[in-house]
Amino acid sequence: MATEEKTLVEILEENNLIDLAKYVNYVSASQAGAIATFSGTTRDTFEGKTVVELRYEAYVPMAIRQMKSICSSARSSWDIHSIAVAHRLGTVPVGEMSVFIAVSAVHRADALDACKFLIDELKASVPIWKKEVYSNGEVWKENSEFMDRKLELGKTNGSCCRRNVKVETHGTKSCCGAKVKVADGAAAEISTSDAATEETI
Repeated sequence: MATEEKTLVEILEENNLIDLAKYVNYVSASQAGAIATFSGTTRDTFEGKTVVELRYEAYVPMAIRQMKSICSSARSSWDIHSIAVAHRLGTVPVGEMSVFIAVSAVHRADALDACKFLIDELKASVPIWKKEVYSNGEVWKENSEFMDRKLELGKTNGSCCRRNVKVETHGTKSCCGAKVKVADGAAAEISTSDAATEETI
């Protein structure tokens, strides 16, 4: 494993764009022969519906803790030099980036495999919630990775936290293959500061 472990994890508050150069520069190093990146952007349609924007909310302290844990897991599996992960909160219009991951390593296979692992695990386990806003409505969405993980854990009955949860799945396997409706309508209020919440390891 790399002798100097560099990891940057950030949750960006509303109206803060992701600065690609910042994260790529963070992971750049003379000993790294590869930098793999992933950027997730808001697309304009979903299942024939016109998407206007996405809205993200998070439980920030837990999200940062979980993202750091995922980065540690990646380091234990691949020979990584540096990792940078950033995720926006608030409104993300069509064409704008909501998540960015950069991984540097001596060899491309480690960087590419770790980058894929990081985005898949982020979508499966980090408490960041997405609402898709359409031209004719809106819906909170769950990632298929989260649903797969839920099934792996044996929670197939659709109930948790004493709430009646209805899970609707779409016919195709995609990043947004399910949505959840909570019958009791309970909502949690999340307050965060206006600056980016950052953790550097």
